Amino acid sequence: MKRIISILSFVCVTITIKAQQIPQYSQYMRNQFMVNPGAAGVYDFMDITMSGRWQWVGFGDEPRTAYLSGSTVLGKKNRQPYNPAFRISQGIVRNPEIKTGKLKHAVGGQLLVDQYGAFRKVNFAGTYAIHLPLSKNYNLSFGTRLGLTNNTFLQDKAIALNPTDPFAAYGGGDEEYDAFVANNSNKYIMDVGAGFYLYSKQMFFGVAADHLSKDFVEFGSGTVNFNTQIHFNVTAGVKVPVNDDFTLIPCILVKNMRPAPFSLEGSLLAEYKEWLWIGASYRNADAVVGMFGFNISETFKFGYSYDFSVSRMNKMSSGGHELVLGIMLR
Repeated sequence: MKRIISILSFVCVTITIKAQQIPQYSQYMRNQFMVNPGAAGVYDFMDITMSGRWQWVGFGDEPRTAYLSGSTVLGKKNRQPYNPAFRISQGIVRNPEIKTGKLKHAVGGQLLVDQYGAFRKVNFAGTYAIHLPLSKNYNLSFGTRLGLTNNTFLQDKAIALNPTDPFAAYGGGDEEYDAFVANNSNKYIMDVGAGFYLYSKQMFFGVAADHLSKDFVEFGSGTVNFNTQIHFNVTAGVKVPVNDDFTLIPCILVKNMRPAPFSLEGSLLAEYKEWLWIGASYRNADAVVGMFGFNISETFKFGYSYDFSVSRMNKMSSGGHELVLGIMLR
């Protein structure tokens, strides 16, 4: 059984290398900075987010992602001093207000570790964004991300495919496995991303691209090509007030990386007094996602999501989990 799991893991990560090469985030709408550098500095405070994601739990060597990200507006004055006390608020704590109609400069950064089967990716990047006022109610921001990505093959996490194994027909095989092992593959790649983000208090629309430099600047050990490809994504959403207490937020995320097909995810969130939210998403041919979150206090916010696979993976996995903790230094 362990041999079958190892074979499946290597096959799946081989297919992943040839398809999407950036992590999947179920709660993308609550931290769009991770999918679009233009979203850095939308809020006028230091916004720090920590997250851990476990996909296909129970499968064996399943994909795991963790990241730490942060962004802040430059020149922001009169920021409230940080209160280190971690305590739950005694009342409702509303979301911070999005302010538009003025020029802003923002900086940010991220540290990401993504391990899927026999491959591990570590990325560190810095971000700069400029926010231009189109009117009193709308801003358009342009952001760029520059970083370094390390791709490593973990030999102890993989097993060679025997040509007689039925799974060998789906990707990988002894030749591909031997190539990674023989080259002791450990590559560093310069990573460039960019995006624009149109937003107001009631809507957002963004287009971004990652891995724009592909493997143009690459160094490290081994001759194996990790085949870095450009990834495009589009996000959009709008707030629809139901009454004084409830707001509905439909949003979409479209991703594409050639030659992989388009990935489409539709989400619907329901917010109560801009404090508590609950929602659901459908990711085509992949998963149905349930999620909720709330503002713990003036400083802390929390989110959780569960992915239920609607593909063949649901026969071998109990689903996926994603935890998000945000720190708002106003």
